[in-house]
This record gives sequence, C-alpha cells and structure tokens, in this order.
Amino acid sequence: MLEVFIVAFVIVVDQLTKYLAATHLKPIGSVTLIKGVFHLTYTENRGAAFGILQNHRWLFITFAIIAGIIILYYLISHADESLLLKVSLSLILGGAIGNLIDRIRLGYVVDMFHFTLIDYPVFNIADCAVVLGTVLLAYYLLFVSGKTDKNLN
Repeated sequence: MLEVFIVAFVIVVDQLTKYLAATHLKPIGSVTLIKGVFHLTYTENRGAAFGILQNHRWLFITFAIIAGIIILYYLISHADESLLLKVSLSLILGGAIGNLIDRIRLGYVVDMFHFTLIDYPVFNIADCAVVLGTVLLAYYLLFVSGKTDKNLN
C-alpha cells in the first residue's frame, strides 16, 4: 500500500508543480530565488536528461511504458521484498509516470528547477524522484541485497 501512496504522491506533486510553472512561470521565463545559485526557469524539454535525443517522443513514451510495466509487475509479484527496494522502485515508477503524462499530453516535459551555480540542466519533481529512486536502488543492490539484516526489510 505504501508503494501506491509513493507513486501517487510523486505524480500529484510533479503535475501540480508543472501546472504552476506553466501558468505562472512560463509568461515570465525565470525567477531568481538565490542569485547565482538557484532559479525557477520554465523549460519545455523534448529530449531526455541533459536534453539528449531531442524530438524522440515515441522512443521515450515506449521506454517509459515498458519500464513502468516491468516495475509494476515486480512490485506486485514481490510484495514481500525489502521496504527499501519497494520505495526505490516506487519513486522511479512515480517519476516515470509523471514525465510520461507530459510527453503524451504535451509532447514535451515541463522542467523548472535550475541550479545555475554549476549550470546544471533544468529539471522537475519527476526527475528528482527517478534520481532518488535510482540512488536508493543502487544502494540496495550494492550494500543490502543478499544481507540477512532484517532491520532493512
């Protein structure tokens, strides 16, 4: 049940922030929150991370659907797995669905968070969820998987 909540929470927060960015940020382009460090910048990303593979919408839609089905199947068929594993996969699934909604509905993904200090590409809540889920998954696979410590299950 926690998995459903995490996926739904990520999708709702992601879509809400994208709606707010499209309605309030798009007309002005960018707002500085911390000068030289962090801005809110409206961007329409038609590619993947760092803007690679621009205008390959159907490739991203297909990949997200296949990955989503695999993760969903795994979560359903392995309900007794580690909590850490289920949380990580739920974050990845929620983020994938959040960006998938944009790609299907708009043809691009709305991004708005921009760390200008290191000139990092503009990103969104779904991207954060996918990255956090991937980091947790990597931690699980490298340091937890196969261990008998029941505190992590």
